[in-house]
Amino acid sequence: MSQVNMILDVDTGIDDSIALLLALKSEDVRLLGITTVFGNVSVEQATENTLQVANLAGRSDVPVLMGADRPLLGEWDGPVVHIHGPNGVGGYSFPATDRKPGKERAADFIVRTVNEHPHELTLVFVGRLTNLAHALAKDPGIASRVKRLVLMGGALRAPGNVTPVSEANIWGDPEAARRVFESGMPITMVGLDVTMAVKLNESHIERVVREMAPGGERQAAFIEHILRFYFSAYERENGIYGSPAHDPLAVAVAIDPSFVETEEHDIRIETKGTVSYGATLSDMRGTPKRTNASVCVAVDTERFTEYLLRVLCR
Repeated sequence: MSQVNMILDVDTGIDDSIALLLALKSEDVRLLGITTVFGNVSVEQATENTLQVANLAGRSDVPVLMGADRPLLGEWDGPVVHIHGPNGVGGYSFPATDRKPGKERAADFIVRTVNEHPHELTLVFVGRLTNLAHALAKDPGIASRVKRLVLMGGALRAPGNVTPVSEANIWGDPEAARRVFESGMPITMVGLDVTMAVKLNESHIERVVREMAPGGERQAAFIEHILRFYFSAYERENGIYGSPAHDPLAVAVAIDPSFVETEEHDIRIETKGTVSYGATLSDMRGTPKRTNASVCVAVDTERFTEYLLRVLCR
């Protein structure tokens, strides 16, 4: 398998941290940069968390660029403290660091890097799509120069996790999502139809602690801390001790699309409704005349989980 040239966009909370470690540690990824956005936490906190996770993985070589602090329209609703904790990583305390993000803004970095590597870059967005919407506004032509966008977001047949029909990343900035889905960019949508089917549990934490390579003790302690916090949060919300692997699955699909099965759909984003605000809708009454996204509808949970754990333990 050849390396995937990747830009990863995150709102670094707990599952983003696992996705970051997967991308930073995988030999299958050439990570050209990480961009940050508001969402689980403020963009400032997401940037700090991202820098710290990159340091933890020994990857100070990967640039981190700060992006949008609010949606295209309106204001940000604030951090998701009950799921990700006060600092987005379950209250985990990192050592002090002098490392700062790059001076370039996320959207400018995306435009420049795509144009420097035409048809070579896979964009992986596991938060709101705001930075990409800003990048498209600066240069609509990048839509035809991106190899693929893999996004964690949306729900085709699965119920939503913010409203009955809307998933959090799309709901958090549906206007940005609409611009992205209408851009003509090749899109793979890794939504709740597949991410909710993958459950991490206590045995996975135990394996990371047990099998982490020598020198990775701090990484193992971090993973153990944040996942235990995450599992307890999901237990309070849903009565089950464990959690889906939302963001790591999107990174894995960008690396190896065979982890999932897809269907071609014409995804429309609802931006005007009340109950349906942020929904990802497809007309499934017949074969669509046009399509704009490959939507993931099934996942090989065992093979994905094995890959994730094997990379995390390196």
